[in-house]
Amino acid sequence: MEALRASYGSDSDSDDSPPKATTTTTTARTARGGGGGGPPSRCPSKPPKPAPLPPPPLGLLDDLPHSLVIIPSTTRKQLASFIKRIASRVPDLFAIDVDMPLGVLCKEDQKLEQVLGREFHISLGRTVPIRVHQIDSIVDMLLQKFQSQRQYWIEFSKWEVFVNDDQTRSFLSLEVKGAGLSEDPRPHISLVWALGDISCALKQAIEEQSRCRNNLGSCQRHIFMCKFSGVECKIGKKSYSVCKFLS
Repeated sequence: MEALRASYGSDSDSDDSPPKATTTTTTARTARGGGGGGPPSRCPSKPPKPAPLPPPPLGLLDDLPHSLVIIPSTTRKQLASFIKRIASRVPDLFAIDVDMPLGVLCKEDQKLEQVLGREFHISLGRTVPIRVHQIDSIVDMLLQKFQSQRQYWIEFSKWEVFVNDDQTRSFLSLEVKGAGLSEDPRPHISLVWALGDISCALKQAIEEQSRCRNNLGSCQRHIFMCKFSGVECKIGKKSYSVCKFLS
C-alpha cells in the first residue's frame, strides 16, 4: 500500500489534475443623492461563498483489487438463522446494498436467503487516488504480481463488527482469518449495516449467540469456505481481470 502511495499518490503531478473552479464578484457603486448628504451605501463586508469544486472524474479513483464471494447455498440457511436472532436483539438493521430493513426480510426466510445469495465484495485494501495516465502501469504491475498466483481456499470463521472512519455506519461482517501478511488489512464481507456507531450492541449480540452455540456443543471451526478463483481491479466504472482460474 505504501508503495502504491509513493509511486502513484503524489500530488506533484498536475498534468491531469481536475480543473479548479473560480468565482468573480462584481461590486456596484451607489451614486449620492442630490442633497441627501448621507454617506454612500456600502457593499456587505462578508464575502460571498465560493462555488464548490466539481467532483473528480471517476477515472481518477482506483478501487484497488477486490474479490467477489458467493455464499454456498448450504450455508445460507445457517447465516439467515443467525442474522434473524441478531435482528431480534438489535433494531434498525439493514441488508447490505439492498438497503431493506431486516425486520421486513426476516418475516420471510426465502427472501432473506435470496439476499444472502448475491455476490459479496471483499476489499483487499483502501481506495487510492490515481491519475488517468497511471492506470495502465498499475494494471500491468498487478498482472505481474499475480501471474504466479495459485488457487486456495478462503475461510470465513469469525463474526466481526466494523465501523467506518466517520463513525456514521456500523457493519456486521464475516472476517477472513489467515496469517502471513505483513500488515493487518482484515479482509471481510459485510452482510448487515446500521446508522451510527452501534458496535457495542452488535458485539454483545454476537457474544450471546456464540455462548449459546458453545453451550449446545458446537465446535465448528469455520462458518463457511469458498475457493479463490480470481482477482479483478475496478477503476471507476471499468474492471480489469488481474487473474482468473477456471472452476
